[in-house]
Amino acid sequence: MGYLGEIFVMAMTAIFIQNFVLSRFLGLCPYLGVSKKLDSALGMGLAVIFVMTLASSFTFLINRYLLMPYNMEYLQTIAFILTIAALVQFVEMVIQKYAPALYSALGVYLPLITTNCAVLGVAILNTSMFRSDGITPYNFLDSTLNGFFSGVGFTVVLLAMAGIRMRIEKAEIPKSMQGMPIALILAGIMALAFYGFIGFKI
Repeated sequence: MGYLGEIFVMAMTAIFIQNFVLSRFLGLCPYLGVSKKLDSALGMGLAVIFVMTLASSFTFLINRYLLMPYNMEYLQTIAFILTIAALVQFVEMVIQKYAPALYSALGVYLPLITTNCAVLGVAILNTSMFRSDGITPYNFLDSTLNGFFSGVGFTVVLLAMAGIRMRIEKAEIPKSMQGMPIALILAGIMALAFYGFIGFKI
């Protein structure tokens, strides 16, 4: 399998087979909180893609050239969180300046990307991931692409959930099931649907 094949496998795995939200249950807070409208879901998804991609790049470099040479892998989580927090602050300033309407729509969920465990999960998992041969560890490009595809997977399920919830608002739902209860049921059904991708052989 050539490198393009490896990238295809990585993309399908990150988006469908091992989606961070539906198979690893990471990043559920923005998944349930921002998935009420398509525009805010798209804005959050694009912000997460950007942060995940950059975080994967920076954390790979920090781990490979700073932590590992000096046997400081035990500082991995702290170093990664600080890196992600700095990137989120940068994204927040850019969105506030160039898209104030989106900034207002995202509200508290934008700074919460800092504590989004999916972003930290991608960064940490990249340090122990291997290509499809099971021998070759991820290099810088692999880690960056995996971060990008994981962000795309997050955005796909966020948009799907937003679309479903917008349709559900027009349906007659018992009062006790409105809001978060029906959102959790929908999330469970989506997780079951994506679980079907696990059987695919790429």
